[in-house]
Formats: sequence, structure tokens, C-alpha cells
Amino acid sequence: MLRSIVFIAALASSAAAAAAPPAQFLQVAIRGNFSEVTLGRLIQSRGSGAAVRRFGGVLVHDHSIGLAQAQQIAARLHLRIAPALTPEARAEQLRLRHLGGRAFDREVRRYMVLDHRNDIREFRAQVRSGDRATIGYAAASIPVMRRHLAYAKALPG
Repeated sequence: MLRSIVFIAALASSAAAAAAPPAQFLQVAIRGNFSEVTLGRLIQSRGSGAAVRRFGGVLVHDHSIGLAQAQQIAARLHLRIAPALTPEARAEQLRLRHLGGRAFDREVRRYMVLDHRNDIREFRAQVRSGDRATIGYAAASIPVMRRHLAYAKALPG
């Protein structure tokens, strides 16, 4: 019995060691959500197809909610994390500003599929080995990101 308790404790401590600290994960979440809101507004206004513009609106809506939730958790933990574009989102914003029409829509599809796949992977890792402050948030965010991924894959392009 004692051996199994020690084994379980060892598993728990190794899982905790693999987790991103709350501040690091929340910085990723806040900046990622802020980036999606910013890109979503651009997509909403510049998409050539109605489906792409609607997708931009979905990004703005859903990631605004995700941003507010992540900021609430950060505030509860007394963390100050300024919303800012991720380097990848900044580069994508510049690319999109130079595109129009179907090329714009294709680039939105390409980037959003890649970005949401990466986000899902990061959030799943946090769920598997995260801390109590962020597991629930990460778990609740994954279905939303999966919907966005499916939506992005279905975009014309």
C-alpha cells in the first residue's frame, strides 16, 4: 500500500514538473487570444468570401471570451500580463495586409489551421500536466479551438 502511494506521489510530482507554470501558460493564453481577436478583426473586414468574414467574426467573439477568462485567472493569481500580439501573429498580420481577394482567404485558411493545431497541442499538454489554476481553463478552451480548426479547414482555398 505504501509503495503504491509513493509511486502515485512520484507520478504526480513528475507531471507537475512537466507543466508550464501558471504565469507562463497564462501569458501564452492571453497573447494568443489577443492575437486571434486582432487577426479576426482584420479577417472580418478584409476577407473576400462571406465564409471567411464570418470566420473572422467567430474568432473575435470566441477569443474575446477566452481573453477575458485568462485575464481573470491572471488577476486572481496577482499576475500582470499585458495583451500583445505574438511574433507569429504580427508576421501574419503583415502578410495579410499585403494580400487581397482569394489569396487573402487562402492565407487565412493556411495560417489558422496551423495556428489552431499548435494551440490545441499546447493546451492539451497543460490539461495533462497543468496546475489547478489553469487546467479547467485549458480544458474548456480545447473544444472551442477544435471548432475553429474545423471551420478553418472548411474555408475555401
